Amino acid sequence: MTDVRNVLVPDGLEGERIDAAVARLFGLSRTRAAELAADGKVLVEGSAVAKSARVSAGEHIEVTLPSVDDSPTLAVVAEPVPGMRIIHDDEDIVVVDKPIGVAAHPSVGWSGPDVLGGLAASGYRITTSGASERQGIVSRLDVGTSGLMVVCKSEHAYSVLKRAFKERTVDKTYHALVQGLPDPHVGTIDAPIGRHPSGDYKFAVMDSGKHAITHYELLEAFRHASLLEIKLETGRTHQIRVHMAALRHPCVGDPTYGADPTLGARLGLERQWLHAMGLGFVHPGTGDYVHFESTYPQDLQTALDRLADLS
Repeated sequence: MTDVRNVLVPDGLEGERIDAAVARLFGLSRTRAAELAADGKVLVEGSAVAKSARVSAGEHIEVTLPSVDDSPTLAVVAEPVPGMRIIHDDEDIVVVDKPIGVAAHPSVGWSGPDVLGGLAASGYRITTSGASERQGIVSRLDVGTSGLMVVCKSEHAYSVLKRAFKERTVDKTYHALVQGLPDPHVGTIDAPIGRHPSGDYKFAVMDSGKHAITHYELLEAFRHASLLEIKLETGRTHQIRVHMAALRHPCVGDPTYGADPTLGARLGLERQWLHAMGLGFVHPGTGDYVHFESTYPQDLQTALDRLADLS
């Protein structure tokens, strides 16, 4: 069975894309709303529309929602993740060093490996509330970003660390190789980030976006690029990539945000040069401050060595 719903576009959604409007009106993810539009299940004044169409206040929208049985089923599938290392493990948390090409958890549209599946394949048991495919996840890394992630194994740990991330008491340190030489060499970027109007999976600095703060410091300058240490106060999607692109110093190997593909190719990169190096927080079980560190994976180290040779 299906559920057909009809609404009028309120004044507050005037000019919004159809996928954004449907997501807000019906409590869906924007990705799911876009899928419905692509399947012809979103009608505006009786006609099917593309996800990028703009709505006007007062227009009549009809959406055909699938029944629960028709909705995509997400579940953690125990599958080994080559290259994923366990940095720390106790009864409350497990800290992993995530390789590239691995998602944090199962999601619609992703068919590759994920951290939770890798942990399940290694015998780890996660017992927290929330959607089963995201249990224990209190923060995420992009598929194309490597480095440290913490997964909570108990309900208590999940509650404590989720609050810690929300209250910005977790120390998150990244290293990023960016094009050019930022001036000043040490700085703070305080600029809101929102979804880019031209793409579902791209973000941008926008007045209507969410508050985002990034601190950076130059570690080493090369002829074509600079190695930065970056600390995040907030954790917006693609935050480092968006903020550095806004400074016109995009991460090397990140053409999505304006990087020169020629330089990335010369360095042998197939993804953005960005790695989650350090993670520190008050342990939810002991109350002691703990800090974990990672090292560069082989592809990033090779790129850095090649850059040094070019310089």
